[in-house]
Amino acid sequence: MKDIQMVDLKTQYERLKRRIDPAMADVISSCAFIKGPALKEFESNLSAYLGIKHVIGVANGTDALQIALMALNLNPGDEVIVPSFTYVATAEVIGLLGLKPVMVDVDINTYNIDIEEAATRITSKTKAIVPVHLYGQSAPMEEILFFAAKNNLYVIEDNAQAIGGNYKMTDGTVAKTGTLGDIGCTSFFPSKNLGCFGDGGAIFTHNDELAAQIRMIANHGQPQKYVHKVLGVNSRLDTLQAAVLNVKLEELDDFAFRRQAVADRYDDGFKTNKHIICQRKVEYSDHVYHQYTVRITNGQRDQLQEYLKSKNVPSMIYYPIPLYEQEAFAKYYNGEPHEVTKQLSREVISFPIHTEMESETQDYIINTINLFFDK
Repeated sequence: MKDIQMVDLKTQYERLKRRIDPAMADVISSCAFIKGPALKEFESNLSAYLGIKHVIGVANGTDALQIALMALNLNPGDEVIVPSFTYVATAEVIGLLGLKPVMVDVDINTYNIDIEEAATRITSKTKAIVPVHLYGQSAPMEEILFFAAKNNLYVIEDNAQAIGGNYKMTDGTVAKTGTLGDIGCTSFFPSKNLGCFGDGGAIFTHNDELAAQIRMIANHGQPQKYVHKVLGVNSRLDTLQAAVLNVKLEELDDFAFRRQAVADRYDDGFKTNKHIICQRKVEYSDHVYHQYTVRITNGQRDQLQEYLKSKNVPSMIYYPIPLYEQEAFAKYYNGEPHEVTKQLSREVISFPIHTEMESETQDYIINTINLFFDK
């Protein structure tokens, strides 16, 4: 059995090499490294895949979130609701822009934002909400959209972990995650479900005016060359990365299928383990499993991680320290308990999951984990 990886990017590349290498070679031979044809092609292809009017490639997922917020023309001190259990970038960009991240607790079963608690945090300064589709499963978007409409809020979806996911509305219509709010943002970091060979990201919207504003901000605030209408940034998706993504986009649904199969085997392997609680699957969304994350309920999460390390099984904890406990966010925290976030930070652990997982490897992981609790 070969070394176990959290994400086996090398084997995935080897499987797609015959298509990826020529795509990259075409860019290199053309020397169209910035805003070349492959970028326009990828933006068009991703737009068609998502069923959304505009896709704008940017340098990374954090830039995507920041530019999305900049496009809304919010004022310093305006408040933006975010879950307290998420990666730092979601809230970081809010503070960087002089806005106030208002952190709310999450659901113990899905790990996604608790919209009932969000409702208690509304003030006259609340202008937007940023739901995160954590680990690959959508937040309750229909409920969030109703909440946002009621309170006149913008909705920016942090779709960095759930690209390719499907959301089913109560009327039966289905849409891709990231396309339901005013703006959707994603990351193409190599380990993401749709990952490139470096940094990359994208912003999507149905709104023509927002799309124009986003493109302008991402290009130094220029509506045309050397005309700077607003203060912007320099953020673009490299053409080489777009060439890689063009190939991988064709595989995205298969990537999800492969990850779901791995997750199903884990679920089955842990179903009799009383110390492991799996993330609850919801009816309104499929799960594309950027991470396979469970809760360890006997207080031995950290001991399990050390044990797995000794058995050459990698694992990760996303996220060990709540945002509101981070020094960088101290000035935004006013003492709310965030009990679920606190509990998840103590209990969650993620096991290896990727598109190239072999059954022999996964059986070893499952057996090793279960043996820890049988000791």
